[in-house]
Amino acid sequence: MAVLPIRIMGDPVLHSVATEVTEVTDEVRGLVADMYETMDLAPGVGLAAPQVGVSLRIFVYSYVDDDQQPWRGEIINPVLWMTPPEPGSPDEDDESEGCLSFPGERFPLRRSERVVVTGTDLTGASVHIEVDGWRARIMQHEFDHLDGILYIDRLSDSDWKTAQKIARKRSWTRGDACWMPGVDGFES
Repeated sequence: MAVLPIRIMGDPVLHSVATEVTEVTDEVRGLVADMYETMDLAPGVGLAAPQVGVSLRIFVYSYVDDDQQPWRGEIINPVLWMTPPEPGSPDEDDESEGCLSFPGERFPLRRSERVVVTGTDLTGASVHIEVDGWRARIMQHEFDHLDGILYIDRLSDSDWKTAQKIARKRSWTRGDACWMPGVDGFES
């Protein structure tokens, strides 16, 4: 297994719709293993293939709940259904999220409280997940990556402007910017 570089917000792969996986090959299995390793080292609770420069509809997730119960898996070619988000402004304490492709920053974002995700895993078995709360947020965030959407694209106007200033200051708008989990600094 290998740690993969995480693409920063200016990389074109992060702004394109990912391609469906037609066959689970050894290459796909290796990619998923590398994605788990990269996500764990980052550390993160989810990672989509476009974040490591691969335009395929795959994401991995890992979360430990309040009862210390692990929740971990991969979804290939996911489909997402969600209830509409509650109207109103997001709570900065309870609804803030971050992203490995916009590292070190968090912004409040209203998401749906409940989702259903279907797809398959590496063995070809059907996956059907019905979750709410933080787990629903993870599913929506990673699914967005597969459609070329970063969470900062969904922010309020004032937070979006702040995110853009941060990105320009850190040169994250360049298409070649990335970072390696476990290593300080960025590469290009």
